[in-house]
Amino acid sequence: MELILSDRPLFLPAAPEREYIDLSQKKVAPCVGCFGCWVKTPGRCVIRDDAPQIYPLIARSRRVLYVSRVVFGSWAPPMKAMLERSLPIQQAFLRPYMGETHHVQRLVEEKDAVILAYGPESQEEKDLFRRLVERNRRNMSFKSYQVIFCREEEVQDAAEKEVLSWNK
Repeated sequence: MELILSDRPLFLPAAPEREYIDLSQKKVAPCVGCFGCWVKTPGRCVIRDDAPQIYPLIARSRRVLYVSRVVFGSWAPPMKAMLERSLPIQQAFLRPYMGETHHVQRLVEEKDAVILAYGPESQEEKDLFRRLVERNRRNMSFKSYQVIFCREEEVQDAAEKEVLSWNK
């Protein structure tokens, strides 16, 4: 399965086994850190909004295009909220992984990920975002990943180009 997770509307070609989610049109509250998804309702978030329909798609996807504005060297708030709310796809149990301690995943496919990042003004902000993605990749099950920076007015074309390359 392929997933396009964006913080803004995009017009992209549809394909079988491909989901497109525009987070700007979804209600995803920030994680409250209650760990109910580990303790009270394992694998399910206790917050009732659109996130529980989205994080299983993230888990099942083998290829993901994340489209996000970079804000202060991090993901845009809608993307950050969604990624934090994906905690239920991890278990409370820890394991050594690549020399670090990480949570055991709950039936999560390894992913080839492309992060289309727009909006950073400085090289420092780009470098900070690259370091963040590098740190996130293990918890997000990235088998491979690439960060592509572009200007805001280039996002639609860059996303189209990436998705069309998937069809080859």
